[in-house]
Amino acid sequence: VQLVESGGGLVQPGGSLRLSCVASGFTFNSYAMSWYRQAPGKERELVAAFTNTGSSTNYADSVKGRFTISRDNAKNTVYLQMNNLKPEDTAVYYCSARRYVVVYWGKGTLVTVSL
Repeated sequence: VQLVESGGGLVQPGGSLRLSCVASGFTFNSYAMSWYRQAPGKERELVAAFTNTGSSTNYADSVKGRFTISRDNAKNTVYLQMNNLKPEDTAVYYCSARRYVVVYWGKGTLVTVSL
């Protein structure tokens, strides 16, 4: 099982990034996919998620209206489009796949929002 995130980097405030997470080793369309993040010195927090394997989504209040989660089951990929980025969005972003009590995690991709 693998979840491989990409697309992180350094961006100025107000900028945009698109994160990707490619999954392998399990039946992707049977899992609810999510993005989490962990900032230095803070606990990991949920950013955006599909609440099940369908199209219902859930977002942290801090990113509503700025971030969009999407998935392409044909490509076994989940995306996180991040717009109007702020310095407080700086964190390592992790992809997660969940089905009942089974949870898989990626290794994360670093997003730094700074001048």
